[in-house]
Amino acid sequence: MNKITFGLLFAALGLASPAGAADQPAHDMGKMWKAALARPSLAVSAVFDENGRLWRVSARDGHALVSSSADGGTTWGSPVMVNPEPENIAADGDNRPKIIARNGVLYVSYTQSLEVPFSGNIRFSRSLDGGKTFAAPTTVNDNRDPISHRFDAMGVNDKGQVALAWLDRRDAAAEKPGEKYRGLAVYYAVSDDGGASFHPNLKAADHSCECCRVAMAMDVDGKPVIVWRHVFGKNTRDHALVKLGSDAAPVRVSFDDWQVDACPHHGPAISIARDGVYHLAWFDNAPTRHGLFYAQTADGGKTMSPAMPFGNYEAQAGHPSVLSLGRNVVLAWREFAGEVSEIRLMESADGGKSWGAPRKMAQTAGASDYPLLIEGGGKIYLSWNTAEEGYRLIEAGKP
Repeated sequence: MNKITFGLLFAALGLASPAGAADQPAHDMGKMWKAALARPSLAVSAVFDENGRLWRVSARDGHALVSSSADGGTTWGSPVMVNPEPENIAADGDNRPKIIARNGVLYVSYTQSLEVPFSGNIRFSRSLDGGKTFAAPTTVNDNRDPISHRFDAMGVNDKGQVALAWLDRRDAAAEKPGEKYRGLAVYYAVSDDGGASFHPNLKAADHSCECCRVAMAMDVDGKPVIVWRHVFGKNTRDHALVKLGSDAAPVRVSFDDWQVDACPHHGPAISIARDGVYHLAWFDNAPTRHGLFYAQTADGGKTMSPAMPFGNYEAQAGHPSVLSLGRNVVLAWREFAGEVSEIRLMESADGGKSWGAPRKMAQTAGASDYPLLIEGGGKIYLSWNTAEEGYRLIEAGKP
């Protein structure tokens, strides 16, 4: 068992997982929850718009803040508040705020943490004036009980349809005496008017892991595809995938058979290429198959390529990001090397069939966010925020 096993299970049995925290006294959990909400966050999301301007969203002092850069992140304009009234905003790496720029509109989503431990709401806002102002955030989950609606994922297609998916506790909270609802559920909502309003919530699947992020990408037909860590059987925590708004049922896409009675707080990643191939990356810690894995599917998850391990498991490789652009596919992840954290990267020029050697892109001796890959101007970039060096944007093709 390497160091990452202890770290993941500590997180899962503490603040990361309601299931693992069930035996903690209520006052202790409330104290831990408040301490978690008070911690400053390094989690940011970034995106390029069609004009090459870089946009970034972060959380600070109870506000989601959006700023932009015309020079690739060297200098930034003054941040704009998305929510004028302060809220507890979840921004702990796997639960970061999201931003999308599409056809002159900026879309922002985030999870609002509530006072009850592990509870939250999915919040959404948009800007129609180029980031000068944002509409008052709205709550997308139509169940308003003080329970978990968290770990939002967002997608927008070329028609301006907006999709949000998240982990939701409403079904687990309604379990009957003598019954045991495994994990949570995955719910989603869709807007057909650019985010002005959302249709009623729909359930995508029962029995998701409690605190592993949901990943979303838009398919070539404009429909959102999500992948998440699922609870199969009694406690096998592999991954499932489904296209939202279709008749397709969720399909299992990883088969590592990790048996763990806790949430690893370690979600998957997905990118969909222009040819319709889904590229997936994830972490598992089963006894015989553990570490980071990459696989692809050309038929919506019905058949998967053999899972390719990558990264150094003994260096706690984790929290992967994947991005496809044409035939180029890039993987990025974080490892620990003695006293520093490193972001390492691998590239494929043939659609993920073969890969170059991993290489180090950046490092820090202090606290850091997880890596995020973004596309701009036909290039792939690593987006990374650290406590000591600040925000960095690094072109993937450069050593």
